Amino acid sequence: MGLFVIVADINPNSIGFEYADDHVVLSTRNVDDLLDFVRSYRKCRSIDGAMTMGSEIPMSVAIIAEELQSPAISRKTALWASDKLAMKQRWVECGVPVPWFKEISSVDELHKIVRERGYSLVVKPVDRSGARGVFRLTENADLNYLFENSKKDSYTGRVMVEEYIAGSQESTESIVYDDFFCTPGFSDRNYDMNSVLTPNIIENGGTMPTNLSPEEQRRFEDVLERAARALGIKRGVAKGDGVYTSKRGPVMFEMAARLSGGYMSSGLIPVSTGINIVETMIDITVGNAPDLTKLMPRWSRGAALRYFFPREGILKNIKGAKEVQNQHWVHALDVNYSEGEYVPFPKSHRERFGGFLVEGETRTEAEARAKWVYDTIRIETESGPMK
Repeated sequence: MGLFVIVADINPNSIGFEYADDHVVLSTRNVDDLLDFVRSYRKCRSIDGAMTMGSEIPMSVAIIAEELQSPAISRKTALWASDKLAMKQRWVECGVPVPWFKEISSVDELHKIVRERGYSLVVKPVDRSGARGVFRLTENADLNYLFENSKKDSYTGRVMVEEYIAGSQESTESIVYDDFFCTPGFSDRNYDMNSVLTPNIIENGGTMPTNLSPEEQRRFEDVLERAARALGIKRGVAKGDGVYTSKRGPVMFEMAARLSGGYMSSGLIPVSTGINIVETMIDITVGNAPDLTKLMPRWSRGAALRYFFPREGILKNIKGAKEVQNQHWVHALDVNYSEGEYVPFPKSHRERFGGFLVEGETRTEAEARAKWVYDTIRIETESGPMK
């Protein structure tokens, strides 16, 4: 795109630095340090915009863009998009369908709500992402343990409980540009590992195209637009999570004002539809008028994103990787651990061992190929002390 890219990351070994024109080792949550860097850098080179993908730092982006006087979300939108309680309160005000929810400040409150409403509930931090501290309640759950761990994972120590709604869970990616609204990404979220990971709720990727009917997609997209505009997103991306049920239709869980991570915006959507939503968002970020016709699907192919969940322990060996990588329909195969490292039991997306993205002529073929990858890759771990 002819752009000069500066990457900020607290990790001095960030893989992003390899692809950047320039970089700085800074926490993307430290707004004061980021502002100091931006102000100093602009003395020798202009900066046209700021954005992120996959990282829940909307306030950092909003404040830096405010300093640059470049397109981005407002501070109010950043607050709504990162505080799940404020988000849902805003949606209730604007008539957007949401699950029943309530902030709780003690485990006694949680016990009381369970007695009144039963166990069909989810406990989560108000201000975290990546499934950190998110637990589904069951009759055998240790409510004290779950509440305290959810609270510990919150930056501010705030916890909420909400109704669990069964149905087709969707991960979506939409572009908002003034009166224009389009949702190139409708991914059916995959939770086939829930029985193993309980009480944690950790998705195992997603699949496109969605199994929702065209009419169900239209209804869902209408709710997504109402949700995005209620949060004040005027030009940018709206990453929505919700569920579709036959009785209630679409119900919104959450929405982030950023591109998704985990290969959805950068992999699942372009493989399935041919749409480069990242390019569109970059254009909006730097003030270019985006070519909105590029958000029309070029094709409809099957795509499946999945993750590995090996047995906890010390990683000894990975077999079958080369055979998988040799398949032309494998678009990504990532492993986040090296031999000799301790592989923990995953409690959030952060501990994911790795994953892969495959395509097929159809959704069914993509799912069959994903199963083949699982059957081919062999991850060997052995129990031992954490190093």
